[in-house]
Amino acid sequence: MAAVWQQVLAVDDFEEDPRAQGARGHRRSVSRGSYQLQAQMNRAVYDERPPGSLVPTSVAEASRAMAGDTTLSENYAFAGMHHIFDQHVDSAVPRLQFANDDKHLLACCSLDATLSIMMLSPPPASVKVILKGHGGPVTDFAWSLSNDIIVSTSLDGTLRIWNTEDGRCIREVRDPESSELLCCTFQPMNNNLTVVGPFQIRFSTTLSKGFKNHLQVVNISTGKKVKGGSSKLTGRVLSLSFDAPGRILWAGDDKGSIFSFLFDMATGKLTKAKRLVVTEGTSICSISARSWISREARDPSLLVNAGLNKLLLYRVVDNEGTLQLKRSFPIQHGSQPVRSIFCPLMSFRQGACVVTGSEDGCVYFFDVERNTKAIVNKLQGHGGPVLDVSFNCDESLLASSDSTGMVIIWRREQK
Repeated sequence: MAAVWQQVLAVDDFEEDPRAQGARGHRRSVSRGSYQLQAQMNRAVYDERPPGSLVPTSVAEASRAMAGDTTLSENYAFAGMHHIFDQHVDSAVPRLQFANDDKHLLACCSLDATLSIMMLSPPPASVKVILKGHGGPVTDFAWSLSNDIIVSTSLDGTLRIWNTEDGRCIREVRDPESSELLCCTFQPMNNNLTVVGPFQIRFSTTLSKGFKNHLQVVNISTGKKVKGGSSKLTGRVLSLSFDAPGRILWAGDDKGSIFSFLFDMATGKLTKAKRLVVTEGTSICSISARSWISREARDPSLLVNAGLNKLLLYRVVDNEGTLQLKRSFPIQHGSQPVRSIFCPLMSFRQGACVVTGSEDGCVYFFDVERNTKAIVNKLQGHGGPVLDVSFNCDESLLASSDSTGMVIIWRREQK
């Protein structure tokens, strides 16, 4: 699997591209400062629609206050680069995330076997600490709710728990079969529990023997697997996402399937519920769940990257996680582990946005409710495929990472 994962994240083609080499040379000469670069923006006027009804919650009111009275295009008009980080130069950065409810704390992981925690304020932006200890490429990580802990997975077959203040590795959980661990996520209502995959479990019958791929719930306080918190998958799980209450977990594998699991809050037990085959043989490399997006899109939704040159938006139709395709958006995505996100603020304008990376080196903003010309914004500046994107809590900054190790912080245009 190491060879497969390295192939997915290979940068050999990038090295042979003269344009990419030029971008790399530019990056090395300018990457340690703050820069101005005008991004290309699409300011098409949004077509009028009936407003629809509002959901009167305190969270919605807070989101409206943070978003302000601006149009959708204005709200996602990012004017240029706030900062560029290149501490992981020459190694892909497959994952990056802003800390929970934080404007200026950002982390990323790299195939160079390390993770970084970065501070964007006070200026100048800086690397706070490098997390060292994994013996192989780091494939995924997650912040705890209080941001004091990060868990990470690696091809070295370990789950590690880190102190984010000083970068110490608090605990290491090793798979007995040395499985190459590819993804992890915290249980949102109980950060003592982390779901990790794919653990391998040995089996033997009279006809055959080998290993089966499993999801596994781990208690990070004890480092032990939770009894009943394991479930078999057809392939290797590449992506995980809980719904907001933590009752449903979706898992995507490298065989093209998305599974939903019911999570028992009292015991940590996983129960397999539904399976959707997106396309046989493709990799479900990103799943992002959202309870509702805007007043026009009030259904619980799932955003999926599956290597089909499309970003897929699904409607969650029942309490077992059954999915129904709502629409798709064209992007360049065939073999790289490209990820996408919902914008964190629930929009009270007409429409709502999702953001995705793309193998053409661009970041795309799509309005999920616009029937035509759905691209709201397009950011250019990366020298290789954009693998992940992350907003800070008030959407004033957007971070993106790519296959060359570059992390760009984009600044929203100030009015």
